[in-house]
Amino acid sequence: MAGAGQADSLPEKLYLLACDVDRSRLRSSPELGVLLRGAAVAELNLRGLLTEDETSGGKVRASSNKRADDPLLDSVLTEVAEARPRSWSAWIRRGRRHSACATRRNLEAKGVIEVETRRPLGIFVSRRVTVVDPGSVAALRERVRTVLTGSAPVAEIDPADAALVALVGAGQFRMGVSRREFRQRSRRVEELAQRGGAAVPALKTVVRRARAARIAAASASGG
Repeated sequence: MAGAGQADSLPEKLYLLACDVDRSRLRSSPELGVLLRGAAVAELNLRGLLTEDETSGGKVRASSNKRADDPLLDSVLTEVAEARPRSWSAWIRRGRRHSACATRRNLEAKGVIEVETRRPLGIFVSRRVTVVDPGSVAALRERVRTVLTGSAPVAEIDPADAALVALVGAGQFRMGVSRREFRQRSRRVEELAQRGGAAVPALKTVVRRARAARIAAASASGG
């Protein structure tokens, strides 16, 4: 369709990668919210809008009065600017439940996706999410695979691309690149995470702990 925009930020790219283009839906993952929230924090870090404050023991602060010109990113930036200093992990855990909705609204407003909301069972909502340009998702997946499996030195890779690959790896659900490919290149993934900025390794830790807690809770309940 004409007039479609593009995904610019890390949360938007990650959201598109999570879309099942053939079925017009978003793939389900318990950790998607925290991944998108972490992607927003990582994006702000890469833009130089969030940095570690050495005077507060490395806690995170807003580094300037500049705005990101993005509703989701600016909301996170405002949170950090108006609150006491916290660690990367703490900021990633906060507000994760709203990140998917905010990212979806961003992409819908840009014309990247079209969303049809349904209530087939009364109070329960389902959404049909259609990517206007499916080729954009294919291109993103190919970019992730190239960065992950390519021979280019990590030091030469764009930090935003490095962060995106590390985010996809942390998610551990199908985004066009197999888990096996990530497992086979675990050392490179770790290097890419470091290349992607200070927020990315923290995000990996948050996701790992959230996943472990969910599995433990399911085991305790007999699920």
